[in-house]
Amino acid sequence: MSTPGHPAAPAPGAPCPCGWGEAFEACCGRHLAGAEAPTAEALMRSRYTAFALGDVAHLLRTWDPATRPRELVLDDDVRWRRLVVLGTSGGGPFDDTGTVEFEAHHRRAGRRGVQAERSLFARRAGRWVYVGPDADRLA
Repeated sequence: MSTPGHPAAPAPGAPCPCGWGEAFEACCGRHLAGAEAPTAEALMRSRYTAFALGDVAHLLRTWDPATRPRELVLDDDVRWRRLVVLGTSGGGPFDDTGTVEFEAHHRRAGRRGVQAERSLFARRAGRWVYVGPDADRLA
């Protein structure tokens, strides 16, 4: 699942990297294994976890084909440390679109950094996909 330079999946019972408070296998682990996310926020959390673990396949699989890059290469020097969800709009089980605003804290070359984004999500063929950042809300 992980790529070279990224940590392996957490040990059984270990907390999920997304910070939700659940064990990895009961939280994002099931989505990385192929289970569909029920909400836009759940998908966003699983995508954060995929970045943390280097799971490029999950990132590409959950990206809207209309905006997905042909390939994705992750920076092996970035270590994702903490996810803070600032808010959501729509993105529930009965919605077709949603947004999730977040801060993803990381370290690179010993320096702290934060990626802040308001992400757009859409339901395509019954499953949530990441569309891209809300260009009006990029930090």
